[in-house]
Amino acid sequence: MFSRGLITLALLTLIVLGVGWALVFFYAPLDLDQGFVQKIFYVHVPLSILALLGFIAGGIFAIQHLRTGKIDFDLKSYVAIHMSLIFGIAVLVTGSIWAKASWGKWWVWDEPTLVSFLVVFLLYVTYMPLRFSIEDADKRARVSSVFAITAGAFVPLNFITVRLAESLVHPRVLSATGGSMPGSMRLTFIVCLVGVGLLYTSLWKLELTGKNAINKLRRLRRALEQSPPATGSTKFQSKTSSLVSTMDKE
Repeated sequence: MFSRGLITLALLTLIVLGVGWALVFFYAPLDLDQGFVQKIFYVHVPLSILALLGFIAGGIFAIQHLRTGKIDFDLKSYVAIHMSLIFGIAVLVTGSIWAKASWGKWWVWDEPTLVSFLVVFLLYVTYMPLRFSIEDADKRARVSSVFAITAGAFVPLNFITVRLAESLVHPRVLSATGGSMPGSMRLTFIVCLVGVGLLYTSLWKLELTGKNAINKLRRLRRALEQSPPATGSTKFQSKTSSLVSTMDKE
């Protein structure tokens, strides 16, 4: 179910990312102030946008889980948040590299853009230990959904805080009036944003496929352990259960 169209999506992701990187290095002009190092912008900003959108998606899937009780929505919420945490780490790393090259410091604590994203990221970091500290599957799904919805409310605050901040350390390159980017940079950024969005979706579907397969293997193992062995099938059942257990660990 989750793997449907995954190969096509992965190929499309490679194509769009390839076009995006070609535009970054051979089409988009160098920034007059920062020079070549500014090109990390085409990675850093799309990663941050997709990370925040992934957190919001996790909250939306969590709402659907609480409304319907379907475990698939909880799985989608968990994977969305997990992927956003991975993207969030990449955001912090690329942001620190960019800050060091541009400002001479790895981190600037009085910059609202950096600090607000870090606060949201650290908030979601607590999601993982909370989720895996609960053994009961139904309770774990409900508690995780409530957390995802509550934490998701802080994501729009992150955007609002950055927009209302008076600090000009982060330039306003994205706005309804066009921002400060020339057309060539804007086109390159849009292509890179689409490529990173496709990458996020591809990885999300890939992890969903793996998690879904693991859950099915767990249910199969429980069914094998609970069902009485038929005559002559004890050896086969033992081998099957052993195989399922091995695949589950992998």
